[in-house]
Amino acid sequence: MNTLKLADGTEIFYKDWGSRDAQPIVFHHGWPLSADDWDAQMLFFLSQGYRVIAHDRRGHGRSTQTDTGNDMDTYVADVTALADHLNLKNAVHIGHSTGGGEAARYVARAKPGRVAKAVLACAVPPIMVKSERNPDGTPMSVFDGFRAALAANRAQFYLDVASGPFYGFNRPDAKVTPGTIQNWWRQGMIGGAKAHYDCIAVFSETDFTDDLKAIDVPTLLMHGDDDQVVPIGTSAELSIKLLKHGQLKVYKGYPHGMLTTHADVLNPDLLAFIKA
Repeated sequence: MNTLKLADGTEIFYKDWGSRDAQPIVFHHGWPLSADDWDAQMLFFLSQGYRVIAHDRRGHGRSTQTDTGNDMDTYVADVTALADHLNLKNAVHIGHSTGGGEAARYVARAKPGRVAKAVLACAVPPIMVKSERNPDGTPMSVFDGFRAALAANRAQFYLDVASGPFYGFNRPDAKVTPGTIQNWWRQGMIGGAKAHYDCIAVFSETDFTDDLKAIDVPTLLMHGDDDQVVPIGTSAELSIKLLKHGQLKVYKGYPHGMLTTHADVLNPDLLAFIKA
């Protein structure tokens, strides 16, 4: 396995496929998943001649099950270390959900020449939790409920999320695919409970406003208007107002996990943006 050992001893698992001379695409996964959540995109872009890279965030997947350092600045420091280790230049960074926040902060702070473009798909920025400054956000009680459910029975909680709102499988006309549910559950359960618990606060309470304002490369926002996990009205529709070079593409009826359920539509759209 490819792993990078960081200064604090944490080992980050990553996949790195394709020619080292090709333009790199770096994928940032959502909570509580792993690099495996990008299978449909990794295979597609590899076939298009790109170098594709995806890592398991610390505490997730096959990386070290850390009980400390589970915060956005450390996540981004880990990505920075990986990009330096692989000497990635002119890369496209694509982040989904929590990974969209990670990608946004990395791109905003990246060294010159490291990043060409960014894509934030169903991403958590600018900030999820409800507050006086964000009155339309998701109430803290929702995230407290996530923490309580995780602590009480993580296995059942993850099954419920994957079977319901994540892929829109709770909609009356949904075409449910059991393998997709099982794969989500599998990815979640190989990660660490403490890291996943901590990450709930990270994805819900981190404010990415300044990161979005600082991004100076073309950035595509992709979002389904039936996203039940990260509602479009308090995420992408606000983020687009903060980006210097942003464009927003809305997918009617698509769920939070649309990169899996509708990869046949989204992959060509991603390719078109990268090539433009």
